Amino acid sequence: MRQVASVLHLDLDAFFAAVEQRDKPSLRGKPVVVGGVGGRGVVSTASYEARKYGVRSAMSTREARSRCPHAAFLSGRFHAYRTASERVMAVLRETSPLVEPLSLDEAFVDLAAARLDDLEIPTVTALAERLREQVAEVTGGLTASVGVGTSKFIAKVASELDKPDGLVVVPPGTEMDLLRPMHVSVIPGVGPATTERLRRAGIHTVADLESISEDELVRLLGTAHGHSLHHLGHARDDRPVVAERETKSVSVEGTYDTDLSDRKLMAALLTRQARSVSERLRAGGLAGRTVTIKVRLHDFTTLNRSTTIGSPTDAPTTIGRLAVALLQDLDTTGGVRLLGVGVSGLADWIQEDLFGETVDDEVDAAPDLDLDAPSTAGAKTTTHTWAPGMDVEHAVMGRGWVWGSGRGVVTVRFETAETEPGPVRSYPIDEPDLKPWRPEPVDGATVPDMHERHR
Repeated sequence: MRQVASVLHLDLDAFFAAVEQRDKPSLRGKPVVVGGVGGRGVVSTASYEARKYGVRSAMSTREARSRCPHAAFLSGRFHAYRTASERVMAVLRETSPLVEPLSLDEAFVDLAAARLDDLEIPTVTALAERLREQVAEVTGGLTASVGVGTSKFIAKVASELDKPDGLVVVPPGTEMDLLRPMHVSVIPGVGPATTERLRRAGIHTVADLESISEDELVRLLGTAHGHSLHHLGHARDDRPVVAERETKSVSVEGTYDTDLSDRKLMAALLTRQARSVSERLRAGGLAGRTVTIKVRLHDFTTLNRSTTIGSPTDAPTTIGRLAVALLQDLDTTGGVRLLGVGVSGLADWIQEDLFGETVDDEVDAAPDLDLDAPSTAGAKTTTHTWAPGMDVEHAVMGRGWVWGSGRGVVTVRFETAETEPGPVRSYPIDEPDLKPWRPEPVDGATVPDMHERHR
């Protein structure tokens, strides 16, 4: 264990939504929800203004609309998120050679590898404050919450304590004072199933967990999980910060107290796990080509089956459909103890919209959108999909973003991060002067537009 607070965790606040508010002046200080805008969409990120109404990540877009109907529901712009993320990671790497990105919006930094004269608390605090200032500078005003501690676990917990735009440094020796009052779910790996098992044993807080022996936790949760929980429950975490950490796969699995025999139930569980995998992929800006299921039978035989598709996907429907199809080829008549779904062959682009289906005939409108526009029945079909939030450029009006579309009309708000809130105009969906806009290529590279199909 480290004797100094030398692990830093940085988490960009409401990242996707914050980028949208930065680039769309009319949305600053207002509820913004980024995610799938269709009927089967899922919320990826909600601004803090939307969270006040109960909107949360992984919530269905339908429920989010019912909770906060006046929010701007946007489909997302991966190129903007990736650019901001790259600038932040560059700042972190200037501080230390050991930076471990976890996703586009968070990373661990090993300050022990930085060129510092000392790692006393005042020095570390000043460094963290400077990093937050640099992040705001290079991203055009985005905020980050930072935690610093003697381990990854403590740094991660600390970064959650003063959100948004906060900084918490946990001095060495005070870790358990911080953790004891907290609910056990603060510990990584303690999900709903483990929480319920611990609750049945009378364990609710980290203080309760601290009083339980390691042998008892192993009996309760199994060898690996019991050992891990006992260590983390005593603030023991010696995991190193690994530079350029690359995610090989994303998976979710569950072990069941009673062997499963109902095939419909197993298919439903795989479908639910596929949704969880999809949410994790989207949180990391990833997609994958290979879907794998893991099935442990009643006799502890473990089977793995996989299938590979032509292009990466993060769609829960696609992942779920392939997982259920793989299950059909297995003999599960004796019962199943464990089910899991995973996606590998990861890439940072996807075949369709990053955040889910866009339903062409559905009106996806931002706040106060006036749809009393002239009818365009019989208009020519456009090759563009005008997804809410996407960047566009008009030959006369200049740059803006899609405020909403439907019924043959696309409505655009003409503004950028550098302008004041701009005017709103509506056009037929095949308006020849209106085109999607994308940033200029950097160093000869093309920047993928998330609303285009990749081949």
